[in-house]
Amino acid sequence: MEPTTSTEAPRIHVTRSRANPGGMKIEGGIPWRGRKPPWLKVPAPGGPTYRKLKRTIAEDNLHTVCEEAACPNVGECWERGTATFMILGDVCTRRCGFCNVKTGVPTWNDPLEPMRVAAQVKKMGLRHAVITSVDRDDLPDYGASAFVGVIRSIRMQAPECKVEILTPDFRGQEMPLAKVIHERPDVFNHNVETVPRLYPKARRGSDFMRSARVLKMAKEMGGDDVVTKSGLMVGLGETFDEMLETFQILRDHHVQILTVGQYLRPTENHLPIERFWHPEEFKALEKAAYEMGFDAVAAGPLVRSSYHADEAAAEAAEARAAAA
Repeated sequence: MEPTTSTEAPRIHVTRSRANPGGMKIEGGIPWRGRKPPWLKVPAPGGPTYRKLKRTIAEDNLHTVCEEAACPNVGECWERGTATFMILGDVCTRRCGFCNVKTGVPTWNDPLEPMRVAAQVKKMGLRHAVITSVDRDDLPDYGASAFVGVIRSIRMQAPECKVEILTPDFRGQEMPLAKVIHERPDVFNHNVETVPRLYPKARRGSDFMRSARVLKMAKEMGGDDVVTKSGLMVGLGETFDEMLETFQILRDHHVQILTVGQYLRPTENHLPIERFWHPEEFKALEKAAYEMGFDAVAAGPLVRSSYHADEAAAEAAEARAAAA
């Protein structure tokens, strides 16, 4: 008897995202494998400090947004001995069309994570630690208690270290935000990511004005003790004027530090890059932002929210001291 053969086509697994919920190929924009401009070229990571940090973070079962979000600056930052820790696991409950973090139903629940993060901060000898998280819309307080635990743990184990937190929007709820601000992080960061017009495409499930209100509430709750910060990407189809309008909204909502960087498409299943902004355009954005009254601005092709975060915080502190 001859063996039977199946005519069923092989199943192919594809990553899903909100921009591409069915896993189909996205058309438009710059081709996925298209050549990047020279100002986006960075050396591959692999220095001794990078390798040591990668090993110790893995041994402590910690996550960093540097790795999960495929940050282009991971080599430089880790060689400087800085990293952005990502708490509450590595699975996000939202599916932003630009983000490389895994999405799905989170299962991470580690009550000792704050202590382990603080121990790593102490081990690295950090003077400025950045703590972020995935969105955890499945939790009653959206993950606020975890931020509280990490801030307290770092203050106990590394009291000289400044603490910057990069949080989700907590669905706009005041109580989770108030719990976090009560701990007086040195910098409260919440990224709006893109201009309001592009939210339906890039940030489904989020709301621009809700994020702006979170930033305003954080400043009102924290007063002079807490510096507020936000960041955006370019390259998704926004215009220069839209960027300036968004900057002004952030200033009107008491944001003090601003970061702007080029969107880099993680995979072909993510939103396409509409165009690469030239370094001179970033300089123009930075100049305009300073003229609006931001205390510190970092704008450049490779700038990310936590890139040289310690320097931005120091610049903001100097600006506040000069204005006092």
